[in-house]
Amino acid sequence: MVDTYLSFLLIIGLLILTVTLGSGWISRLPLSYALIYLMVGVLLGPYGIGILQVKPSTALVERYTEFVVIVSVFGCGMKMNRPLNPANWQVTGRLIGILMPLSIGAIALFSHGLLDLDWGPAILLGAILAPTDPVLASEVQMGHLDDHDELRFGLTSEGGLNDSLAFPFVYFGLYWLQKGYPDDWLQQWVVIDLLWAITAGILMGTIVAQGIYWIDQQLQRHQPADDLMEDLVVLSTILLTYALTEIVNGYGFLAVFVAGMTLRSHYRHEPDKRLAQMTLVEQFEKLLEIITIVLLGSLLIAEPMLQYAGQAGILAGFLLIVIRPLGAWISLLGSCLPVQTHWLFGWFGIRGVGSLYYLTYALNKGVEEFLAKRLTWIVYIVVVTSIVLHGVSTSPLMRWYHHKIESSARPTTE
Repeated sequence: MVDTYLSFLLIIGLLILTVTLGSGWISRLPLSYALIYLMVGVLLGPYGIGILQVKPSTALVERYTEFVVIVSVFGCGMKMNRPLNPANWQVTGRLIGILMPLSIGAIALFSHGLLDLDWGPAILLGAILAPTDPVLASEVQMGHLDDHDELRFGLTSEGGLNDSLAFPFVYFGLYWLQKGYPDDWLQQWVVIDLLWAITAGILMGTIVAQGIYWIDQQLQRHQPADDLMEDLVVLSTILLTYALTEIVNGYGFLAVFVAGMTLRSHYRHEPDKRLAQMTLVEQFEKLLEIITIVLLGSLLIAEPMLQYAGQAGILAGFLLIVIRPLGAWISLLGSCLPVQTHWLFGWFGIRGVGSLYYLTYALNKGVEEFLAKRLTWIVYIVVVTSIVLHGVSTSPLMRWYHHKIESSARPTTE
């Protein structure tokens, strides 16, 4: 009898082999890889062959999803190929500065008014569900070093930044939940959790990445490192940046995104090295994504999903079909983007691993049991809904978008 661990390794190995060798066929289907992984997870869970019966603790899920997110946001940072100025980052600024707060506020209002959550849990739920996911959105993100498409750049930069900048609002919701109205803690939140943590994240991401690059260059002059081993510098940069930033109470997600940007700018004159590093990060990220979504699928249980299906389904529909598209349209008013690009920004608000991390982070801060269960299944259902809806629509929509770009770029003949 093969034990559970070996069975899991066997199935994950077969899954990786299948999606790798079959990627040419899969890319032509209205299916995302995440949707395939989710279906495999359900098959492995209690409603399938039952290999994955053990439920991991929220502490373990928190740490695992945290690691997945820091790798992913670093990868987003490495893909940023524009100078850091307002003109080049206008769309990103609108998505982060307008759309994300609008999303948090709208989810909170909806949750308070229609789901009957108190303001603290409602704001917390808004902060958990507002970030788009940098892990599951690879099919709509920048795919190569010289990709200058506005839609892919905006979605990639948004996914890298809003997973970082949702943290102040998670703290805001937790403080309200645990301490009541903001009178006694608002100043602390503004000074420490907003201003200091964001500033520390930006500074640490820059300083640590520059320091690692400087050490790398100094050592290379005396004794060049093995090419394969040198590529691992990016993994050390991720770990060192995140750990050092968290030690000084900064936002580690933001720091690793900035570190990715910083490292990329230093290696801009070495395209082969940049490509090798980015490829390593992407492959590592894809492996982590497979395991994460398979585990999520195995955790799905019919009874609580049916219990919370009504309220979670309404919230999912409101978020994905109303809040995100309308918020994106408002945020991008006055920009020079075509109308269809506005609506694609509105649709591609994929929810995933980032929301799972923020959920488990909040649960491990002492949320009472009934509320914890309610938040858990609402978030699970919204994430699964997003994986399904975006999974079947991403490939057709991106093919249509690429066709529109090629058609508009093609010279007309009389």
